[in-house]
Amino acid sequence: MPKDKSRPPLDRPWESGWAPDTTRAPGTRRLWLAGGLALATITACVTAVTVLENESGEPAPEAAEPTTLGSSAPGGLISFATPSKDVGKKPSADAHRPSPTPTPGTRAPTSADPSPEPQKKAPKPSASDATSKPPKPPASHGISIRSVNYPDRYWRVRDGYVRLDQIGSGPEQREDATFKRVSGLADPSCYSFTTADGRYLRHRSFVLVKDTDDGSALFRKDATFCPHYWSPSGTLSLESVNYPGRFLRHRDFQIRLDPYENSHQYHSDASFQMVAGLA
Repeated sequence: MPKDKSRPPLDRPWESGWAPDTTRAPGTRRLWLAGGLALATITACVTAVTVLENESGEPAPEAAEPTTLGSSAPGGLISFATPSKDVGKKPSADAHRPSPTPTPGTRAPTSADPSPEPQKKAPKPSASDATSKPPKPPASHGISIRSVNYPDRYWRVRDGYVRLDQIGSGPEQREDATFKRVSGLADPSCYSFTTADGRYLRHRSFVLVKDTDDGSALFRKDATFCPHYWSPSGTLSLESVNYPGRFLRHRDFQIRLDPYENSHQYHSDASFQMVAGLA
């Protein structure tokens, strides 16, 4: 029989004594090459991700959770929220601290309250501005208090309030603008002021008014003011005893108790002179 035989038809391989080689499946070499290439690709990707994480020193961001869009988007759409920059940060020490609750001493004054309790001290004028030896007020039986920036206007009690008015020649107006300076009810080194009918000037809701002494400690403090003299001519400002840092000043020609301000306008409005009584 000849060594080379012609290949028989595939549907009848047993004829003529020829049989197919079944020792190797077709395409095995290609499958091995493809598998090796895929394994090398996966290994390279894992290595690259690990190197990037080590270089940045930050953990990979957490996967965003899907959230349904609001009414501005068509129904059924889903969006993925961007992770917040604050994710992973520790909460601050004040995160769980409750918000401060206002105390009775910090609420705004009302007309029903004689005078609220004092709060924090406001800044005071520099001590270098005051003279070391303040001049004495007039030694007469009565005094009048004149504005520095409105020298034709004086303190005057009108309708129970102390205003800065121009005083005419009438005896009633002049009497309403004349007071008696006495030792401070709450501090003898300071001043209190009485009117012709024996009442006192005191601040109530931070407005200077005429009122009758009720004998309370609050009234004595509200009616006591400490002088700060600024020049040998007798210019002074009057500071509240129970509200340090608040001075009597005129605003819209009404005498009020306002916090100190380092401004030319405030200094002018809060400066007065004690002169001989007009009455």
